Amino acid sequence: MKYFQTASSQVPNFPEYVAVRTFDDVQVEHYDSNTMKAVPKHDWVDEFPEDSLSWKWETESHRGNQQFFKASLETLRERFNQTGGVHIIQQMHGCELDNETGEVNGFYQYGYDGEDFLSIDLKTLTWIAANPQAVITKLKWEKTGEGERWKNAITQICVEWLKEYVNYGRSSLLRTDLPSVSLLQKTPSSPVRCFATGFYPSRAEMFWRKDGEEIHEDVELGEILPNHDRSSQMSVKLNLSSVAPEDWRRYECVFQLSGVKDDIITKLDKAAIKSNEASDTS
Repeated sequence: MKYFQTASSQVPNFPEYVAVRTFDDVQVEHYDSNTMKAVPKHDWVDEFPEDSLSWKWETESHRGNQQFFKASLETLRERFNQTGGVHIIQQMHGCELDNETGEVNGFYQYGYDGEDFLSIDLKTLTWIAANPQAVITKLKWEKTGEGERWKNAITQICVEWLKEYVNYGRSSLLRTDLPSVSLLQKTPSSPVRCFATGFYPSRAEMFWRKDGEEIHEDVELGEILPNHDRSSQMSVKLNLSSVAPEDWRRYECVFQLSGVKDDIITKLDKAAIKSNEASDTS
């Protein structure tokens, strides 16, 4: 479970405050200062029992944080001797639970204008200042016991939420959808694109290999992108300009999905390639 909070000033077309919660790297909640409302971002989250997750309570919590971060932004601008312009505070914290061992890990990080500002060592409950301006906050928070509060928030409250999400989202979390994989090529001289779509979860890897060994030269890996049905797509290109036709059989595209043992392997086969090239009618 991870929480991301961003407060900003004078950023065009962007809310002054945005809060996002992710669960296993899937966004499950969103709040911003334009809508002033916490909303679920995944189907199964919206089905939580009312006594388990109250979106009204979440909204009120975010509104309080919104005011806190707005005041913090003003404080840091004064501390850094800044009068105006674009400035951004970013805070993220979260927890991780190992179901088998019961081990809990967590983190808290605070940044200002793209640079580290403050973080916590949960074992010693000491705050780590990344620059001189952060020392004031470090001393204040150590004096007021903020370390204990955040340790409880991360190792207790966050973990309770985590278990709640596992309980109600189990069917969605355990779901695995394998993709359809195709070989695409615009023209005979274009790179061959190995394209996978329709897979879930989004934690996946894709690469080309030659003679059983992963290769990186003449290979371009694309981003994992969302589909409208919450599945994902990705692709990896292979430049064939230096590959002799008789060597094609030595290449294959490999797709690996988290939680699935077997790889999906697609041999580089000219007959299997789908082309966008129009027929020459001249």
